[in-house]
Amino acid sequence: MATEVKNTKFDEYLEFPCQFSFKVLGLAHDALVDQVMAVVRQHSDAGDYSPAVKPSSKGNYHAVSVSVTVTSKQHIELLYTELGKIELVRYVL
Repeated sequence: MATEVKNTKFDEYLEFPCQFSFKVLGLAHDALVDQVMAVVRQHSDAGDYSPAVKPSSKGNYHAVSVSVTVTSKQHIELLYTELGKIELVRYVL
């Protein structure tokens, strides 16, 4: 599988390490938060990550927000890619 190259400019605007907020929009399912946090923990240093969950107005989707200590532009891109691979996830912002 080829690695996707992202042409982001995070390194031009951020000083690493820093806190970076990810918002993950996915189907309203009990496993969504656990799956998001499993990816965050897998690709980040041990930390006390506290996700915030906000349901959509009709309750079909949940937005999971979590701030992560990131160490590089590549770290941010890796998290975007891996979070996007979760089956329940529709968008990563």
